[in-house]
Amino acid sequence: MSVVLNFKSHLSELFAQALREVAPDAIQTEILIERPKLATHGDYACNLAMQLAKPLRKPPRDIAKALIAALPESDVIEKMEIAGAGFINVFIATAAKQGVVHGVLQAGAGYGHVHLGAGRKVQVEFVSANPTGPLHVGHGRGAAVGDCLCNVLHAAGWNVTREFYYNDAGVQIDNLTHSVQLRCLGITPDDPSWPEAGYRGDYIADVANAYLAEETVEADDQHVHASGDVNDAEAIRHFAVAYLRREQDIDLRAFGVNFDVFSLESALYTDGKVEETVNKLIASGHTYEQDDALWLRTTDFGDDKDRVMRKSDGTYTYFVPDVAYHLDKWRRGFTRVINEQGADHHSTITRVRAGLQALDAGIPQGWPDYVLHQMVTVLRNGQEVKISKRAGSYVTLRDLIDEVGCDATRYFLAARHPDSQLVFDIDLAKSKSNENPVYYIQYAHARISAVLAQWGGEHKALLQADVRLLDSEYETALLQQMIDYPQVIENAALDLAPHLVAFYLKELAANLHSYYNAARFLVEDEAVKLARLALIAATAQVIRNGLAILGVSAPEKM
Repeated sequence: MSVVLNFKSHLSELFAQALREVAPDAIQTEILIERPKLATHGDYACNLAMQLAKPLRKPPRDIAKALIAALPESDVIEKMEIAGAGFINVFIATAAKQGVVHGVLQAGAGYGHVHLGAGRKVQVEFVSANPTGPLHVGHGRGAAVGDCLCNVLHAAGWNVTREFYYNDAGVQIDNLTHSVQLRCLGITPDDPSWPEAGYRGDYIADVANAYLAEETVEADDQHVHASGDVNDAEAIRHFAVAYLRREQDIDLRAFGVNFDVFSLESALYTDGKVEETVNKLIASGHTYEQDDALWLRTTDFGDDKDRVMRKSDGTYTYFVPDVAYHLDKWRRGFTRVINEQGADHHSTITRVRAGLQALDAGIPQGWPDYVLHQMVTVLRNGQEVKISKRAGSYVTLRDLIDEVGCDATRYFLAARHPDSQLVFDIDLAKSKSNENPVYYIQYAHARISAVLAQWGGEHKALLQADVRLLDSEYETALLQQMIDYPQVIENAALDLAPHLVAFYLKELAANLHSYYNAARFLVEDEAVKLARLALIAATAQVIRNGLAILGVSAPEKM
């Protein structure tokens, strides 16, 4: 029997061939293969017959019979049944399920990869924190979700570009510059003259001291040397932004997050892209002058009110460079773009999309896609933690990494739907108990590694294991979960929901622990021993693959 690693896609191909024979004029009909809620209804169900009832003007049960008759032969299928109004229930052969063990061991790190993206380009912009201070835990959630999303999309066959956009222009950067300049002059946040909008964290003093010491900072491809001149605001601004960009990059690297492209808001101005975008919007006829300001008629594109583009003082509102930036993304060939941002960006979505539509540049409605994450509350000893000595007013990502480690931080920040509020319990993240999902999953992998190390045999022996011996309820449960893994990747990519991988790994670990507690592996019967070892080795591979999606390690010892 040939090994099939993705039963759903295999069945889709079979039904597509049957469709071409039964209804050649309806071959564009979407073929939906789903898992039934009840095991008695088979392993998979297809509703194609009911979808074809109207165009073919035939009873769906009759169409179902014709589809089954036209289905190419496959030793993966044990039997098929027509149920209800015309559902086709498919039962997968036991031998095909058992064969997945060999398939996983042979595919290795590639198991679970699907061809949904077909090599098409997608750009994911995430984190994109203002370079005005250390990354906070909210940025950390964006980093975890965004990076895991990139990993999911890559596993689903997309050609992924990771991008970070720095808002290094505007009022916040002016406040940063002024704060660092005051610190250079020896004025602290305790001084009555300290501005209301000034930054108060200890890190501002670090920037000021480095500037006065005339240090050189390397940030990406930039080398910025501090002049030490406390009266040169532009030099202070340039140095402070580079210094804090470097600090953020250090935090992200410690978090296992790397980017392919860094874009600067300031470059949009110096390269003339903001001015070009504004001129294009004026030429489109969707702008008007009122109260000494330039407005964009965003109500033409579904906004609740029109938005100011250029204020009476001549400066642009913050969504204007955003429109210019996204036009640049489109011109770079990214017909699919996903922005992972905090929920506080919700109000910008409509006006950015409206600006892009007003440009009449061929950009489709609803472009780009957005994934928004909610706030994070950090608890220690049941109490909310709100401040960090370094940042002054918030918990930093580095605080969490230093206290609970990269693995736990990444898992906890990515393991829930981005749209849900997240409580990060430091005590739980540090605990070595089954209540800690990171520990629970990693412990499953370490347990398997210990058994395989005790056995001491070669991997190729497992490829020859007689997997027909895997027929207990525990073994059947593990087999079914491994079979589901490619579908989990596909669903996570379709729904932009990497937390589905975290959910899956918890369930897989639970089944492994149950099996471990119920069975013995290093038994005298050589055939049974190799079959069981092959099964847990394949389980360990799937755990590794899933943890890699989340950017979490798979330790062999704990």
